[in-house]
Amino acid sequence: MTKSKPRLSFWQIWNMSFGFMGIQMGFALQNANASRILQTFGAEVEHLSWFWLVAPITGMIVQPIIGHYSDNTWNRFGRRRPYFLFGAIMTSIGLILMPNSPMFAAFLPPLWIGAGMLMIMDASVNIAMEPFRALVADKLPTDQRTLGFSVQTLLIGIGAVVGSWLPYVITNWFGFDELGAAGEVPFSLKLSFFIGAAVLIGSIVWTVVTTKEYSPEEQASFDDHSHEEEEESKGLLDIFKDFAQMPVTMRQLGLVQFFSWFALFSMWVFTAPALVQHVWGLPAGDRQSAGFNEAGNYVGVIFGVYNLVAAIFAMALPVIAAKVGRKRTHAINLTIGGLGLISMVFVTSPEMKWLLNLSMVGVGIAWASILAMPYAILAGSIPARKMGVYMGIFNFFITFPQIVNGLLGGPIVKFLYGGHAIYAIVTAGVMLILGAISVIFVKDTDDIVQ
Repeated sequence: MTKSKPRLSFWQIWNMSFGFMGIQMGFALQNANASRILQTFGAEVEHLSWFWLVAPITGMIVQPIIGHYSDNTWNRFGRRRPYFLFGAIMTSIGLILMPNSPMFAAFLPPLWIGAGMLMIMDASVNIAMEPFRALVADKLPTDQRTLGFSVQTLLIGIGAVVGSWLPYVITNWFGFDELGAAGEVPFSLKLSFFIGAAVLIGSIVWTVVTTKEYSPEEQASFDDHSHEEEEESKGLLDIFKDFAQMPVTMRQLGLVQFFSWFALFSMWVFTAPALVQHVWGLPAGDRQSAGFNEAGNYVGVIFGVYNLVAAIFAMALPVIAAKVGRKRTHAINLTIGGLGLISMVFVTSPEMKWLLNLSMVGVGIAWASILAMPYAILAGSIPARKMGVYMGIFNFFITFPQIVNGLLGGPIVKFLYGGHAIYAIVTAGVMLILGAISVIFVKDTDDIVQ
């Protein structure tokens, strides 16, 4: 006999997703500062997207595998928890070592060490991230899933704000020098990465301690897709079969995700050089001046703004979606984000930099929606016993557009845009608007009042 999953309190949902705050703090430190760090170690602007390729490639490989094994794992630590605990430990190691890459210069150039640490961080973040998405779907009944993913987005936003603003705060509030020695990362940035590693471990441990997972027997007793009678998959190669048999809703969301994550990848990779060139008016080869580091810190400030907006706006998503529907909510939010990115082209001097924060308000609205609405739409179309593997496979639609952008983005900036990174940001805005159009055609099989 099947039964409904018990409803959870707000604070139970909060504890369940609390570890995501630490993951996103580390992720935000990487997003806002990886390009700057790699440029400090000698990377050219047009090559940055190639270094960033390690993120989506590792995600494409790791997440479906982790999803498959977490679906079929149960030990005394649980089903999902062992994976995000291991991922958190490895991510913390990457956070500590990446800005300190010159200490390994006796073995390899710092640029290659930094790129290697970026790869370790990204693989580890993916190990930690995917089980968190599946855990929300595992634990919550259908009518609480939009709330669950919205709370997760709120915590993601809090972690991202702190991670994005930390280098600026340490430099400007506590008086640390924002200039490092030639070819080295400033101490304020290193300290930020150390703090991020500590918070990451602590928040993951909090979730592990406070959240109990359902046993396989309990999970099987719930009524989510209980009418399906397919045999439970055990082999790793079944991932390919699951991919071929993915629900129609997932296929349709794939196009939405392509436009959305192509845009996000451009923003993360090219905002730092765009501000250096277009706003501060510095030459592309400048990597050590006060202006270069000031622009780099300000990237963290505006990234913190969009994450703060996302954290606040996330809690409005269930209300809006209940009134106008998930699809329309997501389409409107993506459009607002696209217009925000396009508006950055009109900021042309350091004196106008505060206007970038207004641009990021739109981006934050889109970011909140990207982190919540596709998953809320998707969860209703996935068999409960395959929640982990399908959440991992869904990551393909996040990583593939980033790989495409990583391969083509640098050459496009160099040859089509004449080295002007700001036009990659404008293109990103257009892509978000195309994503808004494509979401209209998605079939939401579970769009009920939340």
